Amino acid sequence: MKAFHLLLTIAPIALATPAWANDGSADAAQESATSQSAAAPDANKQVFSTGVAKGRDILDSAISTSSIRESQVQKLSARSLGEIFHNIAGVRSEISNGEVNNNVTVRGLPMASTGAKFLQIQEDGLPIVEFGDIITGSADMFMRADLNLAAIEAIRGGSASTFASNSPAGIINLMSKTGDVEGGSLMLSTGLDYEEYRADFDYGAKISDTLRFHVGGFYRQGEGPRSAGYDALKGGQIKFNITKEFTGGHIRLYAKLLDDRTPVYLPMPMSVTGTPSDLKFAPLPGFDANKDALLSRYITSQLGLDENNNTVTHDIRDGSRTKVKTIGLEAQFEVKDWSVTERFRYSKISGRYITPFPAIIAPGATVAALFGGPGATLRYAGGPNKGQLVPANANGNGLIAALGLADNTLKSFDNITNDIRVSRVWKLGDGELTTTAGFYKSRQTIATSSDYASALSDVVGGGKASLVDISTATGVPLSENGYYTYDGTFFGGYPRKGIDVDYDTNAAFGSLNFKTGPLAIGGSLRYDFGGAQGTVSSYALSGSVGSFPRDMNGNGVISIPESQVGFLPVTGLSPVDYTYHYLSYSVGVNYRVAEPFAVFARYSRGARANADRLLGSAAINPVSGALANKDALIDYVKQAEAGFKYRTSHFTLNGTAFMANTLEHNSYFGPTIDRKYKAYGLELESSYRTGIFSLTAGATYTHAEISNDRLDPTVIGNKPAGAPTLFGYLTPEISTDFFTVGANLYGITSRYSTDLEDYKMPGYVLVNPFVQVRPTERMTVSVNVNNLFNAKGITTLVVPTALAPTVGSVTALNGRTISASVRFNF
Repeated sequence: MKAFHLLLTIAPIALATPAWANDGSADAAQESATSQSAAAPDANKQVFSTGVAKGRDILDSAISTSSIRESQVQKLSARSLGEIFHNIAGVRSEISNGEVNNNVTVRGLPMASTGAKFLQIQEDGLPIVEFGDIITGSADMFMRADLNLAAIEAIRGGSASTFASNSPAGIINLMSKTGDVEGGSLMLSTGLDYEEYRADFDYGAKISDTLRFHVGGFYRQGEGPRSAGYDALKGGQIKFNITKEFTGGHIRLYAKLLDDRTPVYLPMPMSVTGTPSDLKFAPLPGFDANKDALLSRYITSQLGLDENNNTVTHDIRDGSRTKVKTIGLEAQFEVKDWSVTERFRYSKISGRYITPFPAIIAPGATVAALFGGPGATLRYAGGPNKGQLVPANANGNGLIAALGLADNTLKSFDNITNDIRVSRVWKLGDGELTTTAGFYKSRQTIATSSDYASALSDVVGGGKASLVDISTATGVPLSENGYYTYDGTFFGGYPRKGIDVDYDTNAAFGSLNFKTGPLAIGGSLRYDFGGAQGTVSSYALSGSVGSFPRDMNGNGVISIPESQVGFLPVTGLSPVDYTYHYLSYSVGVNYRVAEPFAVFARYSRGARANADRLLGSAAINPVSGALANKDALIDYVKQAEAGFKYRTSHFTLNGTAFMANTLEHNSYFGPTIDRKYKAYGLELESSYRTGIFSLTAGATYTHAEISNDRLDPTVIGNKPAGAPTLFGYLTPEISTDFFTVGANLYGITSRYSTDLEDYKMPGYVLVNPFVQVRPTERMTVSVNVNNLFNAKGITTLVVPTALAPTVGSVTALNGRTISASVRFNF
């Protein structure tokens, strides 16, 4: 922790990477970001466009913002979007699930579920999916960072709640290159101590004086950062856009094709000792949760039922499999004195989310007795030891995992979105009044079906785990091919659920911003209204677990495991049919005290409409589909913030004090949540450059607590699970024409694993050094190290039980990985 205290000491004097995008596109961002040798943007022309009415110098705007250039991303040793987000002040992301489906929140807002509930993640100004916390379908699953990326812009709080739906905490916008800077690059990368082979390319050019294009993408393959025993990473994407410029604006057409699979790392076994306030974590013999996973070359398929209850076998190696086909349009033009911006996108999205999840981890004899009675035996159901008895000290740890095999089919996450807005600047005396009005509309489909199986496996790393069969003392087989049941028995039955619902989101919005001399005052409103129509199928709605006999292997005999097979009802589905509306607003004032210094204050109320997490809960009437609890649908966030911004050509320092009150309703994993949170804190970000040395940093202090809970008053006053007091980053760097060397550090203090303030997960610091060498003007050779010192990085914890007093289940960061790349610019 000494390293983290050092980080926080330096942070206040050291990121606010300048924002330089023009209003409505990434063209200016690309001009600064495409070439690594490009000079830093003019410090007097820092324009920010995400989550605001119109691009304006950030020293004249009452908002908290950050930007990251593409050249910076190449240095961060980031293996996922979540790791890139570590370098945005105020943004907290948990990256232990792997590359995708990670949890993201802002400042002190709660992270009570997976995904990014209160935050909107966008690509080129439009949301990837309408709701950031869709079950097994969060936004980061459907986008990848590659050489197409020009910049990332982020706004925390402020006007984010009125310039995007379902975004009261903020917006993170990934902005694509558009060919404004001619040329391209080819980058070849490989893992040095893990298996990943990747090729990236991009190229942009002018076709004529008014027509340009950009194309780019990547393909990769390999086992990934943890042992799986097979190519868990496989796939890629390609993006293309073409832009026609004309007097007063432009029109751009773009497309994206993404087909990629990545492994999912859910809780893994780890040695857990010590006291609740001072836990000690260590690898198990034969299994290291930072480098291994319960994935195996011997466990590659899952037998189950599809949404129509037909027998089907799915490939566990798919992990998180994403398929996206996107077409879109962006246009900006002038109509007399009015500026019109139109954005449209249609995305056809599907995929799969399949992975093992350990329900119980205990010594083999304990598991055998628990599920097979006294004298029960365990034999390998597959792998090189198939048919042999499992030794008492198998793999050096003697552990057996009772796995829930979760198989989720993402049939359709199709999304169609349109945002149109008009703006005009009016001269009023010595000042100017900017007026903006617009309308937003989207239709988000969520069509999924879940399937579960319960199986037994040994606990061994290296991608060598095998399923295990169990028999009674008299030799009666209780499982077959490792399957104990074909439902969620190990999770208490866990009934299957099928969802097919369309969500309509509509919003009218507008703003007024008046600037005179050093003073700027503004306000904005957004009125959201929409609804949901569709069906939910689950036997749980009738109080049944939905498990029935079925001959799964087609041999004409119902075995003991086949007596419990999870079904979905195909008739009598429960309807979903409701509407909603809510109002968001934001008001702010900014005063430019001097050319390099400004102060601001803002108050906002935003909201988030809940989506699929409420389906099947008491919030929706299972007979009519109407809202049974209207209060559970809309979660409000009220925020007050005040801060300052200081900027010179070599030094920037931004600080924001904030307070937030959040209403949270949730229902899916674990108990239903109906509570309020409050938080306050301070956010700092800074950058400094002198000669060949530069330093960027950010730190966020937060005090958060549960202020009310209707269902469990015992947690009132407690700190929310996973909420740290401090987190932040630090990146020192030395750069010359020939080489760049530096390190990106990210640290977070200890957090409680539950809302009961009982077990505390220790803080950690990630140290990610990087080296770039440029032997020629157009060639860069890089070496990046992620998690140099193998920090444990525990983000969730299921504590040991009496079954195995020193073994818990954790989600943990990847251990050390080293990659190398060579990039050719042309």
